[in-house]
Amino acid sequence: MRYDITLNIDYRYSHPTDRTRNLLRILPHDLPGTQVIGDWTLALTPRPSEQAHFTDFFGNTVTSAVWHYPIDAVKISLSLQAERLRSDPFLSLAAPLSRLGQDLAALRDVSARSPLHFTAASRRTPAHAGMGDFARAALRPGMSAADAVRAIGRAIHRHMEFSDKATDVDTPAAVAFEKRAGVCQDFTHIMITCLRAVGIPAGYVSGFLRTFPPPGKEKLVGVDAMHAWVCAWVGPEIGWLEFDPTNNQGVGVDYVTIGYGCDYDDVAPVCGAMRGMGDQSSKQSVDVAEVAD
Repeated sequence: MRYDITLNIDYRYSHPTDRTRNLLRILPHDLPGTQVIGDWTLALTPRPSEQAHFTDFFGNTVTSAVWHYPIDAVKISLSLQAERLRSDPFLSLAAPLSRLGQDLAALRDVSARSPLHFTAASRRTPAHAGMGDFARAALRPGMSAADAVRAIGRAIHRHMEFSDKATDVDTPAAVAFEKRAGVCQDFTHIMITCLRAVGIPAGYVSGFLRTFPPPGKEKLVGVDAMHAWVCAWVGPEIGWLEFDPTNNQGVGVDYVTIGYGCDYDDVAPVCGAMRGMGDQSSKQSVDVAEVAD
């Protein structure tokens, strides 16, 4: 599937800020056998005093932007072309969940995609007894690790309500879990915590999702948002699989990946520092349009 994707993020400050520094993780990159990124254009308004691109530990593309003069707004505009490749369905090669610990103990790989980086609690996904009990309740004896991932993801989808009013970007996963409500970031953090509680390495994936309008309605342009889902390591035979608990489905050609991390902090679209006072506001819009062959 081929897509034209546009992303717009606008920040406004009540008072001009000085020495603003931002790191942007919004540029997808090629993933062998999964996606190919074509032409892209990134525009920052006003023009930064300094701008550069680099790759972080997890292989994500990072844009560094610095303004050495006062600004009261920043507009980030990205347009790109992406192709998501179809993959063959997995055969039943996932390790039994009961054997996954042995497989992890035998690993010596410490590269960026090693599951060893995705086993421990993180700031956004601390260990939580309630989520651990919830995850274990979804399991059945003899399950493979892959089946366990799907079972936990489906249980979260059943018990959680999608609500953009229940949480914000700083809401802890434990609070969203207690409310049984949140957005894709919350669903993802909860699933990561659950999977790690039963010994499955799990990470956070950010990206774009092609959405469909209600039957009989036209698709509105620019009303979507960036999306998040889970990657989980299910043994050396298969490696990583990805599941979207918000939509209760495996990740396929409707998804375009931006980056991977242990939690949201590793792939936040915009993070940085500034010197100033007062309030700030932001808004975001995304459009993922399929391109006919």
